[in-house]
Amino acid sequence: MKNIFLNTVLPLFVVFCLLTGCSAADARGGSRSELQPASSGLNNTDTAQQPEGEVMSGYLNTQLTNKKVESGETETMLRLKIGDTDVAVNWEENESVEALKALCRDEPLTIHMSMYGGFEQVGPIGQSLPRNDSQTTTQAGDIVLYSGNQVVIFYGSNAWAYTRLGHISDKSAQEMAELLGNGDTTITIGREQ
Repeated sequence: MKNIFLNTVLPLFVVFCLLTGCSAADARGGSRSELQPASSGLNNTDTAQQPEGEVMSGYLNTQLTNKKVESGETETMLRLKIGDTDVAVNWEENESVEALKALCRDEPLTIHMSMYGGFEQVGPIGQSLPRNDSQTTTQAGDIVLYSGNQVVIFYGSNAWAYTRLGHISDKSAQEMAELLGNGDTTITIGREQ
């Protein structure tokens, strides 16, 4: 009887717990970086392919999830403005984003961006951040760190070795092209409590 329990019931119970835990993570509306490995390339869904309600709902859930830490205190979040347009970003949880938060501790960081290649805007941060580059195929809305000292925001696609910083979640590929594809711009990254 003991062998039946150890060989059959216990493994089934473990599998059940694992499956239930995955469903709970999805229901919490966790950020994409919590649900999928950053290097998988699976978190590059085009918001134009998702119904508008799902995009906004995912953004709101992500913002609520990201603002709370285990102790109940609020965590410092980053805000991004492209020109005069505020955009919603699902930020990655990595040391590059933490370093970016530290850069914005006292005042917002303004970066002058330049169009490059017909699919991205790139701008210098002014110093190097920690990086963990991996081969990545980007999509419109992806925000990455290039060479440790430049922020790149995509309105098209490219494949290269980058460190992921985040993804703009409230703009479709067409909206990203309209926002970034008409000449150089400025972005502002600031902190919110």
